[in-house]
Amino acid sequence: MSTEGAKGNYAGVFEGRIGFGRKPALILVDFVEAYFAKDSPLYADVEPALAAALQLRDAARAAGLLVIYTNVEFHPSMIDGGRFAQKIGALSSFVRGSQFGAWPSGLEPRADELVISKQYASAFFGTSLASTLTASGHDSLVITGLSTSGCVRATCVDACQHGFIPIVVEEAVGDRHDDVHRANLFDMNAKYGDVVGMAEVLEHFAQVAQA
Repeated sequence: MSTEGAKGNYAGVFEGRIGFGRKPALILVDFVEAYFAKDSPLYADVEPALAAALQLRDAARAAGLLVIYTNVEFHPSMIDGGRFAQKIGALSSFVRGSQFGAWPSGLEPRADELVISKQYASAFFGTSLASTLTASGHDSLVITGLSTSGCVRATCVDACQHGFIPIVVEEAVGDRHDDVHRANLFDMNAKYGDVVGMAEVLEHFAQVAQA
């Protein structure tokens, strides 16, 4: 089914929009060298998404918003990777200490910013993210990262299921194939959260800063 055909099929049923919340946090999901180093088995040609995420991070910092990063880190035995690691052999790129788990140049978190290490796709699964957001009064999560069909999508779905408003920034997420990227943006926007352009998110951050 074409994109236009899908839009027609979904019309009147999956066209809702949640809108921005009162107190957003920004999350940068798995922006690590595995997706940028050309000798990595997970290289994805997603440099524009990183550039957009860095711009959003600058705006979030200026607005005094909580900035969160995730990475994937496994025990050398990969025992904590479970079925996920069994399914995707290239996840061995994320064994603790691997060069592919490093932050790309320009993305290094500040000391006052939160880093969450995970073993599965969602930033919520097996981590303290939900309780951290709840305890600090955040009602919405602006999502950037990699990849659209994997960890971004899983984080979006779990944000929704934990009661947070998921805002996926279209220009700041990426995948290794554009068709897969577009299909997952379409599906997330239809069912779980709002897929929003970067300009609109930057405007929202500016409004929050002035509140």
